[in-house]
Parts: sequence; C-alpha cells; structure tokens
Amino acid sequence: MAIVTPGIHFIARAAYKLGAIVLLAYWLRSWTLLLLPLLLPFYPVLLYRYYTHRASSLNARLAPRVRGGLPFNIDIMRRSQNDQHPCDTLAALATEYGPTFNTDLLGLMHIVTTSPKHIQRVLATNFDNFEKGEAFQDTMSSVLGTGVFNSDGKMWKFHRTMTRPFFSRDRISHFDLFDEYAQSVVAKMKERFRMGVALDFQDLIQRFTLDSATEFLFGKSVESLSGVLPYPPSSALHLGKTHKKTHPEVFADAFLSALEILHERGDEAWIWPLFEIFKDKTAAPMSIVNQFIEPIVSEAVRQRDEEKNGIRETDDNQKDTLLDHLVRETSDPKVLKDEILNILIAGRDTTGWTLSVLVYFLCTNPLVCTRLREEIINSVGPVRRPTFEDIKGMKYLRAVINETLRLYPAVPVNIRTSIKETTLPSDDLDDLDIYVPAGTPIPYSVFLMHRRKDLWGPDAEQFDPLRFIDERHHRITKNPWIFLPFNAGPRICLGQQFAYNEMSFIIIRLLQAFEGFELDESMGGKFCPKLTLTFYAGGGIWIKAKEAGEIEEV
Repeated sequence: MAIVTPGIHFIARAAYKLGAIVLLAYWLRSWTLLLLPLLLPFYPVLLYRYYTHRASSLNARLAPRVRGGLPFNIDIMRRSQNDQHPCDTLAALATEYGPTFNTDLLGLMHIVTTSPKHIQRVLATNFDNFEKGEAFQDTMSSVLGTGVFNSDGKMWKFHRTMTRPFFSRDRISHFDLFDEYAQSVVAKMKERFRMGVALDFQDLIQRFTLDSATEFLFGKSVESLSGVLPYPPSSALHLGKTHKKTHPEVFADAFLSALEILHERGDEAWIWPLFEIFKDKTAAPMSIVNQFIEPIVSEAVRQRDEEKNGIRETDDNQKDTLLDHLVRETSDPKVLKDEILNILIAGRDTTGWTLSVLVYFLCTNPLVCTRLREEIINSVGPVRRPTFEDIKGMKYLRAVINETLRLYPAVPVNIRTSIKETTLPSDDLDDLDIYVPAGTPIPYSVFLMHRRKDLWGPDAEQFDPLRFIDERHHRITKNPWIFLPFNAGPRICLGQQFAYNEMSFIIIRLLQAFEGFELDESMGGKFCPKLTLTFYAGGGIWIKAKEAGEIEEV
C-alpha cells in the first residue's frame, strides 16, 4: 500500500489552496490572475496593517516584531538551529525585545513569551481559547499520534479522563516499584567504581526510568539495567561499534531518533514537510518502537476480551498496570498505543533528565551534596527504605529537586495556538495589552522565565536550593506562576507527584550508598544540554563516586 509522505501531503494541500484562489480569481475577473504575482509580495504588509487595525479596535498593540537581517527572519531561524546552548537565541531576543515578542518566522506570526501573566492567561484563565493546534499535531502525529500530549478537545479530555484515576496517592506512593531498580542502579555503580572507571550517569538513570516506567505501564520491565553499561571512550574496555545492542537499547535508540526528528521538524517551522517529500523520516525508528509496543497492547486487549467473554478468569492477585486500566476504557489499539507512548516519554525522558542534571549539580556543588546527605541520613539512616512520610519531611531534598527543575525544566519550550483573536495582559500597567490574532502560535518558555532576574533576583542563574526555603521563597508564594516545571492549568502534568516520589526515592538510595559524586575529568567534565522534545545531555554525564562508610543507624 502506497504511503503519502509528509512532503507530498503538504504540497497537495498547498496546491488545493492555491487552486481555490486561482479559481476564485477566474470567476471574479480573468485579469486578476495577472495581479496575483504582483500582490503576493504585499500580502504580509497588508496582513500586518489589518492586524494593527484589529489591535487598535481592541485598545491593544502588536507584540514587538523581531527584525532579522534576511527576509522572513531566516537568519534568526538558522541562528536558533545552531545554538550552542538550547534557547540562546530566544534569550538574546528576550533581552533585546522584552519578555514577549513576535519572531515572525517565514512570514508567520509567532508570539514568544516568558511572562507569567501571559502564560497564566494561555494555560488557565483563557484555557478554552488555546489549543495545541493543527500545525503542532501534524508535526508530532507520526510519533505521538493522538495521545494526551498531542490532542485537543474531546480526544484530549478522553485521554485525560482515562488516565487520571491511575495516578492516585495509593499507587504513586507504592515504592516497591522503585526499590528493586534502585538497588540495581546502586549495585551497577559500585561495581563500576570499584574498577576505578567512570560511569555515564545519564545512561544508567535512563535505564532506571525506562525499566520502572515499563513496569508501571505494562507490568513487565524491558530490563535495560541488565545490559552492559558503556565505558568511557578512553577506556580499554570501551566496546565501540562492535558492541551488539540489546533489545531495550535498540528500542531506546529508535525512540530517541524519532524524538530528535520531531525536534528537527520544529526547527524547520511550517515548511518542515518539504524536507520529507520522499520519505517520512520517523517511519524507520517508529517501526522499531512499534514492534516493541504493539504486541504488548494486542496481548492486553486479547486478555481483556477473554475476561469479558468468560473465557479467562480475572486474577485478583495480579498486579494492575496502567495498560490494564486503559483497556477497560477502550479496546482501540491505536488509542492505547498512542497513550502508552505519550506516558512513556513523561515517565522515562523527563524524569531521567531531571535526575541526570541533579547529580551533575551535586558534582559541582559538593556543599549542597553534603547537606542533602546529612538530611537523608538523619531521616532514614544508611539502609532503611524511605516511606512516603519520610520523603514528605525532607524539605532540603525537595528544594534540591525544585532548584534543578527551575534551572533545567525537562521541557524548556512548549506551545499553544489561539483559536479566536484575543489579547494578553500587558506586564507594564502603563502600556496596552498585546493583540493575538486567531490561529497564532504562542511558544512559551518556562526555561527562560525560571531564569528571569526580575522574577528570581540577581542570582537567578545560580544553583541555590535554599531559595525554596529561605525568605526568597516568598517570590513563589506571591506569584506561583513564575515556577512551572510541570506545566499548569487543566493540562498540568498528571504524574507530577509520581515524578517527585520517584526522584526523591532514587536520590535517597544513592546518597545512602555514596558519600558524594564528582565529574570525571578524563571526559573533560563537560555538560552539554541538547534538545529533542525534552532536554538531554549530549555526550552523557560521566561521574565517579566514593562509597559510604559504615554509619550507625539513626
């Protein structure tokens, strides 16, 4: 069966629209055909005149418009694609134009904002007028399908309603799920460090989050922790390209490749399909991902059908998984697969990133690590498994996690699209509100908002967990919209508390086992944040650690 590539689909839609315009011109006056090529260059000018008129009628203004050196701000677009650090270009533009501005990429208005007021309006107070939008969904659909992160309206409500009950307190505070894999992580680290060799903590912790996420989702882990961990390239034990990857590693690599392609599409703006005329670039990696996911979904649907038809008895002692819960709501394999993949991204990638960068901060801030370990040992001792109440009582641990989430939220930029024309409240009470035309994409960056010195103080770029404990904490209590690592409003992350519990649990287990961490200097001690849909560290985070000595139980 022939598959229509994104590029051909894009060209077909464009041809249809152009044909409609030409046909309209023909019916109006044949001579208007001659005017079309002359009028097209003036279209952006005429459009902005119309926007200015509409803004004025609403007693509003247009967002400051970025002026690049090339037509359609192509130079701004290329600059962003070549950022050494994600969001460098956006940060520079925010410094020049203010917290809210129009990048005007390829002739399309994009109102970028780092304003808490604007983000609150988009995510909460005017929620019904903003959606992910067709353009975003087209970009992401070959990977995310119609899952909760890539749907609007009734489909989003269906996914949200279907998934929410599974994230009850009883489930998210049941730590047996975490402990087995946490012990495996600690054992792997001890084995490696006793050899005197560094370890890529990002690789290891992503195995932890993948195994615990697949156990939570499917009731069966992919057991990626059982595989061989990579060695530093400088090590004689480095396996290089001769290493035969395990099934979980192949799955994880394919999933990462698919997400990287989605990021590339975002960089290419609305013309991305033109780079995929001959093939859908996500098809190959997603084929591997689907080979893993689809049999699991099919088996769950089959078992549910057998239970409904009385062929199979329900096992009350069997552990209930998210997939078990979902198949009670729908038997549509595509809906199930899409939702599982969406939740897997949240369960693996976002948590894995936060834990990776948190340990990086512990390496570079040994006094923070010492204080955190003291709190942990004083609370649970060197061996006891923490409880939900233990974790709730560790204020400094929560502050360390929050400060990590502030400086490096897993999703640095998100987006919504306006449905009807509207306005965003001005940050300056003496200025007019900002006009937003219907159908306008509004990228918002919590990464940049979390680093605004006017919101967080002159030390906003510094890692200091005490800002969530001392008098500086009043900045957040006065305006909670300045700290949004899990999004906000009706689409706030359902797994927020699950993530806090998982991260707290593994950090406690690590600092029970090790006195501290340091970056491996043989790897240059580098930290290179990169982006797919979420942050990740290019080249990994290579560390060493010292095992804890014998400490009496407290």
